[in-house]
Amino acid sequence: MNFNALALPRTLRDSLARMDFQTMTPIQEQAIPVALECRDLIGLSQTGTGKTAAFSIPIVARLIAEPETSALILVPTRELANQITEVMKDLTRHNPELRTLMLIGGMSMQPQLRQIQKGYRIVIATPGRLLDHLQRKKSILSHASIVVLDEADRMLDMGFAPQLKQIFPALPSQRQTLLFSATFPKEIETMAQKLMKNPVKIQAGAISVPVTNINQRAVRMGGSQKNDRLLDEINTREGSMLVFVRTQRRVDRVAKFLKGYGLEVGSLHGGKSQGQRNRAIQGFRDETFRILCATDIVARGLDISHVAHVVNYDLPQVPEDYVHRIGRTARNGRNGESISFIASEEIELWKGIEKLLKQKNATPKIEVMSEKASPKKSPMPAPKNAMPMAKNTAPAAKAPFSRRPSAKPMKIRFKQNPSAGALIRAK
Repeated sequence: MNFNALALPRTLRDSLARMDFQTMTPIQEQAIPVALECRDLIGLSQTGTGKTAAFSIPIVARLIAEPETSALILVPTRELANQITEVMKDLTRHNPELRTLMLIGGMSMQPQLRQIQKGYRIVIATPGRLLDHLQRKKSILSHASIVVLDEADRMLDMGFAPQLKQIFPALPSQRQTLLFSATFPKEIETMAQKLMKNPVKIQAGAISVPVTNINQRAVRMGGSQKNDRLLDEINTREGSMLVFVRTQRRVDRVAKFLKGYGLEVGSLHGGKSQGQRNRAIQGFRDETFRILCATDIVARGLDISHVAHVVNYDLPQVPEDYVHRIGRTARNGRNGESISFIASEEIELWKGIEKLLKQKNATPKIEVMSEKASPKKSPMPAPKNAMPMAKNTAPAAKAPFSRRPSAKPMKIRFKQNPSAGALIRAK
């Protein structure tokens, strides 16, 4: 179905044409007409199927038609808030009166307070920072007649349910609530019953399973073999690669290890400042560097179409997060590839992922291999502008996670002081 078939305002149609939005995806085709009727909606669809446009387009259309109305979009991460803000700016290009206000942590409150004073029609926020503003000005959401919970399952995973219970009483009782997710656990169904009124449930395609055009692979190995294997995967492939690592410290270690081989690498995790996080996302989006090492904060909502490969350097703790992680590739109908490293201590995590995929009747092409020895590394490119290295001076292949042997303890001899009868250290 073409976007021109919808009864949209002319300025919005012009914006869609400028964005080269022509044919709707299945979730857009089903969700947008329902949302335009001002009905509550639960939209379920796989990652990379266009859920952002499925709620953004009807929001803009209604705000144009109802000048006194505003909208609230709640998201779990700052990166997703930034991304939706950019989409909204594109959609409202010809409607400057529809100002977008982004309220996220990691940034000063004062600029946000000044933006609130100037006026706004669309609020895009993370729950924690929104509550900070609500404590100062409770009326900030008094006209928010449209509310969206994006990546709703992740909102619950990250413990936002108590904050949502404080936010929703500040909203008008007469409102339209839209809930979008790629998975639909029981917690979401319970939340929907409390926050929504007779919602229409739409499911476009299978949920909680990867899209079919992702070639999935898995490799069994020792934990100390992961670095060597990652080098091989990078050196034998072309295109952008997103590497998921479990903790902030391990993200930094993996990135540093790869940079030692002259690779252009970005790193992203919750311990970085907002400016650093923005630069990491933008550098990866602009292909300034082809590899991004990150924690799960980019597993949801990140829409970078050129991601060709996803590497699960560490397996996720929650099986559903596997689906979201590898969904960062194969966006908008493209093909993609994922590979998961399975250390001995992660076997149970992998069994949970397999169980989830089998429950959804998914038949991914996953080959689990056992590796007893470290793979032979291919020669890696030298750093840019680097002097030629002498023979046998390449970086050591040992993984940075292996512990160095501790220094031999110093022996301390004591002798008896014949006069005082006390122990004194011998020189």
